[in-house]
Amino acid sequence: MRSPKVAALLTQLASGDIQLSHDGLDQLPPGPAVEHLRALLVQSGAVPHRDPYLARFEQWIQAKLAPLSPDIAQPVERFATWHHLRRIRTMAGGERSLRGPVHSAKQEVTETVKFLTWLHTTHQRTAATCTQLDVDAYLATGPTTRTAIRTFFVFTKSLNINRTVEVAHRTAASTPTLDQEQRIAWIRELLSGNSESLPYRVAVILLLLLAQPLVKIAALRVDDILLTPTEMRIHLGKDPTPIPKPFALLITQHVKHRPNLATGNGPSSPWLFPGYRAGTHLHPDTIMVRLRGLGVSLLGARNRALAELATELPPSLVADALGYSHQVVFKHAQAAGDPWARYVGTRNPLSHNKGGN
Repeated sequence: MRSPKVAALLTQLASGDIQLSHDGLDQLPPGPAVEHLRALLVQSGAVPHRDPYLARFEQWIQAKLAPLSPDIAQPVERFATWHHLRRIRTMAGGERSLRGPVHSAKQEVTETVKFLTWLHTTHQRTAATCTQLDVDAYLATGPTTRTAIRTFFVFTKSLNINRTVEVAHRTAASTPTLDQEQRIAWIRELLSGNSESLPYRVAVILLLLLAQPLVKIAALRVDDILLTPTEMRIHLGKDPTPIPKPFALLITQHVKHRPNLATGNGPSSPWLFPGYRAGTHLHPDTIMVRLRGLGVSLLGARNRALAELATELPPSLVADALGYSHQVVFKHAQAAGDPWARYVGTRNPLSHNKGGN
């Protein structure tokens, strides 16, 4: 309220100069003050909930198309709206965060714009007249991110715009992974050390111990933590997964002292990791930056955790407990050469206790 920018915004809302709606707020220059005010208005019910990733993606498409020539803008607009935007709109309103799908869509649209611009400048050809030789030459002379144009050519084939070009799936040359000793050392350090604040210690252990991606960690709710008379469990997949006692104590501490409750969230915030804005959870990128600052290989840590769990337990049960597809966990199990890869069991995963650890 002491900020001149915030005071000006509130005055304009009160006078009717700014419409009390998302459209009204969208007319203002973007900035933290506007988004913080929007979050407060949504939380209070003054304006309806709107998925922020979907809204920003719609605005991003228009900004991306604006400087393009018609020959490039027309196929890009079809691709961005008919394929990506329509698909993302069908996901809105569900439990799944749109952050990942929007990020992937932006990357594919951006790479498509780069390719069509290169194609027009170098060969004076369009998406419809593009040849396989053009694509092969483009992919061979640049970074691997260029293979993101594959989806665009699948789309053009479905519309009979260009049915001659094929772009193969890219296969990663290697899979990053942590050494198991490094993983155990990190878990011990985070359980007992002070290398990071409590919320981020909890987040890293969820990654190292239970192979949870940061997008899912950030969106965990307090009611995903379940207490029974004898143990703590966490709801990640089909059935709640037991939490080892040392980590359970750390989570209990964190729940009692969650940060950011004074920024509009309040003690009733449902999020295990409340965000800086009202009604939101912590952004996955915020966690990512902190963990990388510690020196943790995020993908390597998750791959190692999945490999170890799938080695110790039937992969199908690990998948059900942690919220992964069976295909993903079996892939990690086979890569680790574990004896469970062909076994289908019935025990609840992660419920056994090896020496109390």
